[in-house]
Amino acid sequence: MGVHWVLPGLLLLATTARSEFTFNIVLPPAEFSVPFTGKTSVRKHKKDALAALRGVHSRAVQPNLDSTGSDGEYSFNLIVDTGSSDTWVPQIGFMCFDLDRNPIPEADCGFGSRGFDISASKTFKPFPNINLNITYNSGEFLSGPAGFDTISVGGLSVTAQEFSVPNHIAWLGVNVTDGIMGSAFPNLTSVFNTSDPTKASAANRLAYDPFFFSAVKQKKLNNTMFSVALNRPSLDQDELNVIAPDLGILAFGGIAAVPVTNTTVSVPIEGYSARGGVTSTAPGALSLFYTIDVESLTFPGSENLTVSLNNTFIDTGTTFNYLPTDIAAAYNAAFDPPGVIDPDVGAFVVPCNATVPEFSLSIGGKTFTIDTRDQLFPLGPPVGNETLMCYTGTQDGGPAVATQQFILGTVFLHNVVATFDPFAGHLTFTQREKY
Repeated sequence: MGVHWVLPGLLLLATTARSEFTFNIVLPPAEFSVPFTGKTSVRKHKKDALAALRGVHSRAVQPNLDSTGSDGEYSFNLIVDTGSSDTWVPQIGFMCFDLDRNPIPEADCGFGSRGFDISASKTFKPFPNINLNITYNSGEFLSGPAGFDTISVGGLSVTAQEFSVPNHIAWLGVNVTDGIMGSAFPNLTSVFNTSDPTKASAANRLAYDPFFFSAVKQKKLNNTMFSVALNRPSLDQDELNVIAPDLGILAFGGIAAVPVTNTTVSVPIEGYSARGGVTSTAPGALSLFYTIDVESLTFPGSENLTVSLNNTFIDTGTTFNYLPTDIAAAYNAAFDPPGVIDPDVGAFVVPCNATVPEFSLSIGGKTFTIDTRDQLFPLGPPVGNETLMCYTGTQDGGPAVATQQFILGTVFLHNVVATFDPFAGHLTFTQREKY
């Protein structure tokens, strides 16, 4: 999903140097796996567009929070987010806000449950005098206390896992998910050694291990990798607004079991320099996101552009691909009719019956294609005789400067299996068979 971050002064863990090369790895089958489920829905109003553009709020796995209370263990639907690192579920009775920090009814935050009742738990252990304080790229934000308990996902259990139970939240949910399971690097966690969220700073940041990192360190896995295969929802699921049990697989210890082709490559995860947020593979580079080098992009008109990207991260919590301004404009111009910016939402839109141009990208010398079906997202049902309009799947991510981050979201991830090995420092992409 992506979080706002500032490099200077962060208390971060250094990584070893990574060579700039690509290689092929034989991936073992997964040791544990769990399906992604959720409710796919067309958003009804343009006011909800920000959530559609910046975050995935309807696809989740269901971890068990093995916290024993009067009503047994708790289960929550959590977004698996490789663009952030904190795991959290709302605390029962939380205060809900809009993005301008005005109080609004709790129901308007759109969670799928009331949240976690820490007072009813017999096993939850509070972490005194600390505070989660995070703002996502969508503008959503939250703060509140944290603690420890056992969390299980797909049969993989981690004891004494740190997670947060925020009580001040601005969220653009769709009444499906209950929070986030962050899966990026520990350096990106946002818990601070203060009970006052206004006093959170780089100086009092307390980095901790997200769920997957804890599982590896507790020796719960033979292989230090997790894998994501995200399925695109069908048009029927979108139109009928139904529960979809088959939105993909989250796997631990090996590759997610879906049909794939022979196109596969492993590439190093890039860190960041301590100054200015420029990508680096030098000794001491800071591991934050799953950042890679995209060598080239190919689409009608791309031959006239410089299209390599070396500051692009893989984000299961973001819907669209966010690419440099000139690339996004050129690709959207290749639609028939061409994509235009909707001034109400500041994003490229086209009629949903537009002809979609082909799109592929080269990573580690291998070409991966994106299905044209992943480049259209309905804004919502038309009013009267209006034409049904769609967001395009490739949006403007900002100028092509060294410090600007770009994102490959679920538009890309619907087409590959992405296998993350943060301990070995590489990502493996495998092209999926058409489905």
